[in-house]
Amino acid sequence: MSIQYSVSPDGEKFALPSEQDYKKEFERLKKEIARQKKMDREIVVVMGVGFVGVAMAAVVADTVDKKGRPGKFVVGMQRPSVRSYWKIPVLNRGVSPVVSEDKELAPMIERCVTEKKNLTATFSYDVLSLADVVVVDVQCDYLKDDLGNVRNGFADMAALESSLAIMAEYVSPEALVLIETTVAPGTTEQIAYPIMKKVFQKRGIKSDPLLAHSYERVMPGKDYVKSIRDFWRVCSGINKKARDRVVKFLNEVLNTSDYPLTVLDKPIESETAKIIENSYRATILAFLDEWSIFAERNGVDLMKVIKAIKVRPTHSNIIFPGPGIGGYCLPKDGGLGVWAYKHIHGFEDDIFKITPLAININDTRALHVGQLTRDALRNMSRPIAAAEILLLGASYREDVGDTRYSGSEVIVRKLTEMGAELKVHDPYLSHWWEFESQDTYPSPGHSLGRFFRNQDKLKNLHMEKDLKAAFKGADAVIFAVRHEQYLDLDPDKVVKMVGDSCAIIDCFGILDDAKIRRYFELGCEVKGLGRGHIRRIKDEVRRQKMKGK
Repeated sequence: MSIQYSVSPDGEKFALPSEQDYKKEFERLKKEIARQKKMDREIVVVMGVGFVGVAMAAVVADTVDKKGRPGKFVVGMQRPSVRSYWKIPVLNRGVSPVVSEDKELAPMIERCVTEKKNLTATFSYDVLSLADVVVVDVQCDYLKDDLGNVRNGFADMAALESSLAIMAEYVSPEALVLIETTVAPGTTEQIAYPIMKKVFQKRGIKSDPLLAHSYERVMPGKDYVKSIRDFWRVCSGINKKARDRVVKFLNEVLNTSDYPLTVLDKPIESETAKIIENSYRATILAFLDEWSIFAERNGVDLMKVIKAIKVRPTHSNIIFPGPGIGGYCLPKDGGLGVWAYKHIHGFEDDIFKITPLAININDTRALHVGQLTRDALRNMSRPIAAAEILLLGASYREDVGDTRYSGSEVIVRKLTEMGAELKVHDPYLSHWWEFESQDTYPSPGHSLGRFFRNQDKLKNLHMEKDLKAAFKGADAVIFAVRHEQYLDLDPDKVVKMVGDSCAIIDCFGILDDAKIRRYFELGCEVKGLGRGHIRRIKDEVRRQKMKGK
């Protein structure tokens, strides 16, 4: 039998465990947990050490009691798949498997693994039998079968349901099972509870599983850890005992003195809170899409309009949507609610109008960038086909290295479909897996590439490391993300690096009027999402040139 390997992002290969490895691993865990229990530490297993799970595991492990001593021993449990197994040995070295701009995460993990020795990782499900608390951070995605039609999709519950069934086979009836995953409203009570209850009954356990739900509000970037530890939480349990247990646990591991818990009566309320919270944000962003188009067509600078509106305190959170919205939550969470209404709760009428429309608008907003790029090049008498285009920014928001559901991905795919040649630079990324592994990422058959033509060559798309070299020879430069590195780029230097005039497309209000004017003076063409006033600046520059003649 051939050995299978899991390969880390930096190319290191790790052989997947054999049958003998499982027994050896559980013996290691039993010995270590027995030692930890002698120190009166609660055993916490975090299921899934991805983006949320690894930070949650670190936060819990870094917790200390009133005497300043660690009160928890944390085991990060990851299924040993080809795609994810590498995270286990990497984490056991004291290295975070998630690259973050937050300077707190890496030292915290190293401290807990190598100094405190109260954080480890495993592939063995047997460790669940030794847990006092199980925190579930297993992915629950919403898979869309059409771009721009969220109704034609479904909640992918398979991994979560499988994990719950396995947990029920192992966990003690007194273990708290805390679901942190964002799930379709009704999941904890109508999916998780029946699954675990049936397994408990087969095991001869008469009590109900102690199930609770508490969603995280984790944000990538410089405050990654704080968004878990130092931020408000909502929680609930299926009964009073579960509710009391989750309140106790969260009070012990989070900064609830400064950020008090909100305790709701039922898990469906907590689950719904997360869906509405993110749907509300997505709807505000989608609302501005139509006004962005209005602004472009009627000489309005939407960035200035938004700035004027934000002076009013009640509207201070209005923000420009950029080329779509991304991240793991906002593009999909409303779909979980729409799906749950029919497939969990059994209603056949259609009450949802705004929520799916907002998702559809946000999913397709980036397509407009392809039109702006085409028009800018056309104004310079250059065709979009075979044009060399540099995209500045691959991540979904500024100053983070997270490409999940990034609007930049749609820009690349649409321009490639139109025949352009793409180069990409992002200071926070060395790989863009949505392209390099598009046959299998985010999962087989679910790449956005299936919605566009001519996508095969994008497997060879690699991040440009040298920004200066990336500019050379570009026909168009797209400012797609407000990374700090791009905010102060001087137009004269940009044109010099390019080697000629080029088309400039501003997707996120990065360019002020002075820079826009200078690009026109240098012979460039400029377009921008929501920047209808650009035409006025162009006309002013043209008139000045005519006067000079």
